[in-house]
Amino acid sequence: MVRFIDEHRHICGVEPICALLPIAPSTYYEHKAREADPGRLPPRAKRDSYLRVEIRRVWDENFCVYGARKVWRQLIREGIEAARCTVERLMRDMGLSGAIRGKKFKTTTSGDEASRPADLVKRNFTASRPNELWIADLTYVSTWRGFAYVAFVIDVFARMIVGWWLSGSLKTDLPLAALEQAIHTRQDTGPLVHHSDHGSQYLSIRYTERLVDAGIEPSAGSVGDSYDNAMAEPIIGLYKTEVIKKQGPWKNHQAVEFATLAWVDWFNNRRLLEPIGNIPPVEMEQVYHQKQKPQAKAA
Repeated sequence: MVRFIDEHRHICGVEPICALLPIAPSTYYEHKAREADPGRLPPRAKRDSYLRVEIRRVWDENFCVYGARKVWRQLIREGIEAARCTVERLMRDMGLSGAIRGKKFKTTTSGDEASRPADLVKRNFTASRPNELWIADLTYVSTWRGFAYVAFVIDVFARMIVGWWLSGSLKTDLPLAALEQAIHTRQDTGPLVHHSDHGSQYLSIRYTERLVDAGIEPSAGSVGDSYDNAMAEPIIGLYKTEVIKKQGPWKNHQAVEFATLAWVDWFNNRRLLEPIGNIPPVEMEQVYHQKQKPQAKAA
């Protein structure tokens, strides 16, 4: 209404317009005075103005995918006190919202049942330390130059992405390259189980031999079990929602690769994950290693 009055006041005047609208002239003049002097704003309006800037900053810094809950938690981590309902209200007014996940696409075909490793996980996707259990899975990205396929290796303890690779082919070279990156990143892993679904890429001779060479015990989910790799799928779902769906359409594989690199860095080092206490994966691993130092000194 204030904008309408601004646009027509030079023709009709403020009072005649207000007589036809549900707004008093004094309310209009007070609004204009506050525009000229923000110091006249009431405390709540001043607070909202400050929070709008911080909410926009947090939303922009996190791939524009955070909903009100994640934005609120990040503000609290930074020492900015705000009620969750206030963040929800302001984000709604600002037209900001979190990313919404889509459907899953099948990227693997079953391998030979006779050569499939045993299921050592049994849907128990938990780990008491880093490098105790890795999970691996694939996904796809549609580009103007054909499909790009991305393989991930994830450390279950803190949901850290320890290896990933992108290729235009679904052959074994794709997940094998992601595995090599994970092995190189983690170096001395100790006793470690690698779990995947029953896709032929993961059950190939080359892949299983590389696991054995690295001292990693293979594990594969059962056929027809929608929960055979239940932890990897939500993380890939986040990737598809927060990068692929949000930033597409994609011109080529190189664009997807650069975006994936940026997202993995953000995911590991800054993204708040609710299952691990609304902290980034790197922070959870740091806390674990800090706790191990006194024990090592005592030994």
